[in-house]
Amino acid sequence: MSRVYNFSAGPAMLPEEVLKTCAEDMLDYHGTGQSVMEMSHRSKEYDAIIKAAEKDFRDLCNIPDNYKVLFLQGGAWTQFAAIPMNLMKNKVADYIITGQWAKKAWEEAKRYGNAKAVASSEDKTYTYIPDVSDLPIDDDADYVYICQNNTIYGTRYPELPNTKGHTLVADVSSMFLSEPFDINKYGVLYGGVQKNVGPAGMAIVVIREDLITDDVLPGTPTLLKYKTQADKDSLFNTPPCYTIYVCGLVFKWLLNMGGLSAIQKKNEEKAKLLYDFLDSSSLFRGTVEKAYRSLMNVPFVTDSDDLNQKFVAEAKAAGLVNLKGHRSVGGMRASIYNAMPLAGVEKLVTFMEDFEKKNS
Repeated sequence: MSRVYNFSAGPAMLPEEVLKTCAEDMLDYHGTGQSVMEMSHRSKEYDAIIKAAEKDFRDLCNIPDNYKVLFLQGGAWTQFAAIPMNLMKNKVADYIITGQWAKKAWEEAKRYGNAKAVASSEDKTYTYIPDVSDLPIDDDADYVYICQNNTIYGTRYPELPNTKGHTLVADVSSMFLSEPFDINKYGVLYGGVQKNVGPAGMAIVVIREDLITDDVLPGTPTLLKYKTQADKDSLFNTPPCYTIYVCGLVFKWLLNMGGLSAIQKKNEEKAKLLYDFLDSSSLFRGTVEKAYRSLMNVPFVTDSDDLNQKFVAEAKAAGLVNLKGHRSVGGMRASIYNAMPLAGVEKLVTFMEDFEKKNS
């Protein structure tokens, strides 16, 4: 069977070039006679892999020396707790609620202190980003938290919030490495890698060094202390070795392509093609206010649940898979991450045009 175009929100497509390298290395990594899956994380061979991955990530994202890059087990969910455990010195934090994942992070943080929702777009089913230019930030807030791109609802922040001098913490899971960013605007930036960077099972956390201390909440597990991991360069215990290796290949793929500015242009081209069709369609419509549309996750619907289901089934038969929307919102969603080629979006739009003619 030939490969399909996979529009899953995560785990998601990986670059075919990366997968081929993984296949070539599977039984014998660079003459070692073993797979990376079998390799000791204390070996010189693996040490070279993880150090190259960090260097390439830093080069790709222009990360300065006063930020640590941590490769951590557990995905983004684990960070919902790790962030307040490590950063809530005053037991106060402000959260901007723009979707399910920001809401879940906020609910988790309430277990550890006074986590307050200072803005929300829940009133319109998270179809927009609220005004974040003058929020009621608490003077004692240890940080301001956002989910910068909302996977389920297909929104993204057009600009970062005015934190009024407080540390910005951002979950960027579903837009990670899709465009350039200025890390100096963040205290902590993190993302689960399974959407746009690598296989599931890991988060990458980029954290300013002054935020890494022994002063954490009582009861914080050893492995959830950022200092534990930072002091040992993500090798305190056995890391997600194979995931790090694959992410390292993705970093090289992006660097060889020209970096984050180059991939941003490709992503904008794909998104424009799909959004332009949705804006002109008489059957399909996007669900997000135009000013807040994500480049990565594009939700859309027809006016009929039966037609939505028919579309998803027929698209799957045509090799366009995982287009069903999240269970909380229904409809359809096309996640068009870095690894989705333009040809995949072109095939989707052609299929949608044909489906519209047959079902209008």
